[in-house]
Amino acid sequence: MSGSGFGNGGSDSSLGEEWGVRAARSRALAVLRVRGRALGAAILPAAVAVVLYAGEVTGHFTGTGWTTARWTVTVVAVLVLLAAAAVALVVARARPAVTPTVELTEAAAPDLHRLVRDLADRLDVPAPSAIALTPDCDSWLEDRSHPAHGRAAVPAGAGPVLVIGSPFLWWMRVGELRAVLAPVVAGTGPAADPDIAAARRFVRGLDAAVAVPGEPGLGALRRLGARGVGRVARLLLRACGTHAAEMERGVAAAGSERAQAVDHGARIVAQEQVGLAYAGWDRLLTRVALPAWRMGRWPSGLDAGVVSALTELSNRDRLAEGFSSRLGERPACDLLEEPGAVDEAASLLAARLFHGGPAEPGPDWAPVEWSRYPEEVVDRKWRVEAARLHDVLDRLGTGSGPRTAEGPTLSRVLTHLTAPAPSAAPEKPDDLPAVFPDTAGEADDDEVGNPAADALAAALSAQVAREEAQREARAAAAAPAGGGIAGFTGPDGPWPLCPLLPPRTGRDLLADHVTALVCCAAVDSTGAAPGLDWLDGPALLVGGERAADLGPRVLALVEEGDPAPLRAWLSTTGVRPEKPVRLL
Repeated sequence: MSGSGFGNGGSDSSLGEEWGVRAARSRALAVLRVRGRALGAAILPAAVAVVLYAGEVTGHFTGTGWTTARWTVTVVAVLVLLAAAAVALVVARARPAVTPTVELTEAAAPDLHRLVRDLADRLDVPAPSAIALTPDCDSWLEDRSHPAHGRAAVPAGAGPVLVIGSPFLWWMRVGELRAVLAPVVAGTGPAADPDIAAARRFVRGLDAAVAVPGEPGLGALRRLGARGVGRVARLLLRACGTHAAEMERGVAAAGSERAQAVDHGARIVAQEQVGLAYAGWDRLLTRVALPAWRMGRWPSGLDAGVVSALTELSNRDRLAEGFSSRLGERPACDLLEEPGAVDEAASLLAARLFHGGPAEPGPDWAPVEWSRYPEEVVDRKWRVEAARLHDVLDRLGTGSGPRTAEGPTLSRVLTHLTAPAPSAAPEKPDDLPAVFPDTAGEADDDEVGNPAADALAAALSAQVAREEAQREARAAAAAPAGGGIAGFTGPDGPWPLCPLLPPRTGRDLLADHVTALVCCAAVDSTGAAPGLDWLDGPALLVGGERAADLGPRVLALVEEGDPAPLRAWLSTTGVRPEKPVRLL
């Protein structure tokens, strides 16, 4: 391990850290003052009632008017105290949000726990109480000491849990990971401050109380009361929100200053890797994992895949020399006893977070290894989309005619997309989701349009929307009586919590389906094969090379009705459009 001890940080670092802690504590006291004012407002009517009763005893407040005032204030005080007690009870018992994570016990990652403890010793701060992984490119400290957290809870008074982004463990080297975690672990020092800890508990309780009215299973009366509590909690959150944000900035500043002397040189390189990891992880999820999730498959090695994706990104950006020497160092995943098992658990969690898949593998939700991805995901995806395209053409019944006796062909689609616009409006449901926007006005916005493609795109969008609605209905039917999807309900509501589904127009869908049909035809009639591009997802391999020039030719057909570029590609590649393709 490289880097100097914390004592070499110098007076400037110590002053900066002291300033950050002071600023955080000052804002924490401001948050607690908001709590104190709320408490004062709650007991004010009771205090007035006490004064009125004392005046009666001493003979100063006598007469009918004072008696009426005493009873009125007493009733108001009782009601206010009951309401305040209800709010306090809900805030105290409400379950603060907990990030879904994969727990890493010391037995599962002894070297990682040892690294974190050593880091805490060098920073002279308490060590985190536990370590967990999240399928995201970020790291933070999370308090899980609330009793409502159940199994995820840590003993009261224990330190916060260190949550680490799982892509960091596979992409970063050990020294880089230690440098990235240093300012995060340093945050356990301010977290132990009583004022900061109390302010955080108050804010988390308010935040949890705001969400209580949306919890399933509440009766009409309880939901009405929960809404009242939620309004009060929201009012208090607005009053202390600015102070809480400034408190967290102060804590972050103090942690950053304290960590300055720990592996300072490696921190600069490590921060570059954070940005690179985020870029590669985002593309891996949206371009590679999402198509598999839609096919009922979840890649079981997402974190290992991010290494391949980032290596490919480095090669394309001509950074291979610098990164090749870096990849020779020890990867941080070596700190785990069984990296493969941890990667599989994190990959399943990512599928639940970003897509809403089941919590356990099953017949329609099976893991897939990267070596099987082209066959089980890419080829299957193409054939499902090709079958859907021909089914829509069958129902549309214009321009292209029925399927040939031999089966579905690419020629049929080429004929339809170069035919005149159909006179009948395509079928389209009234409740078409926003992710499949209306394509009727797309041709008006372009200088060149393809009415036949617009009609087919609208019908295709309707079919996809129906299939999505049926999938959601099946998931809802499997949901428990309390609400939410069976097996995917978390503390923040039904899964997925962070959906990745990008907005797609009807033309985008049509281009994807036509491309899928072309790929099926190429695989069936030539030596082409389905493949995987780590940055762009499913790919067609012709002669072992990715067919990168297919996309623009399909767009020319869909958007302009010009089949010449695609026909030229088919002729060069040896694809016979009149030959039937195999569908699922």
